Amino acid sequence: MSDVDIQDFVSRFAAAWAARDPEAFLALWHPDGILRSPFYDRPVTGKELGRLTELVRETAPDHVWQLLDWAARGDVVIVEWQATRTAGGKRIDWRGVDKFRLRDGRIAEETVYMDTAALRAMRGVAWPEPLIRL
Repeated sequence: MSDVDIQDFVSRFAAAWAARDPEAFLALWHPDGILRSPFYDRPVTGKELGRLTELVRETAPDHVWQLLDWAARGDVVIVEWQATRTAGGKRIDWRGVDKFRLRDGRIAEETVYMDTAALRAMRGVAWPEPLIRL
């Protein structure tokens, strides 16, 4: 992929988040693509992304996703982002990184890396003890 193609992909991905548009997300994905994220209890297929977008709108209507930076090498694109939402009257901020493997300009594989501690605390979910106490 050329630098222009990659910039176009990143711009379309950020625009899909800004609009929370299920069709825009689906257009980015191969139907057989796979999403791995700590949000979900299983890998998600590309054809399911439209419904996931609707779930985010329903469960977190004030959720905002913002692109911070990105880098690419070959068919791999990395985007750094931050997100915010309100829960229980409190604003929650978190950051993450998505690693994409593209095929023909569309997502064949996406892996999301993020610290879920703040979101788990919001839901009252216990978090494992730290590996090392300082």
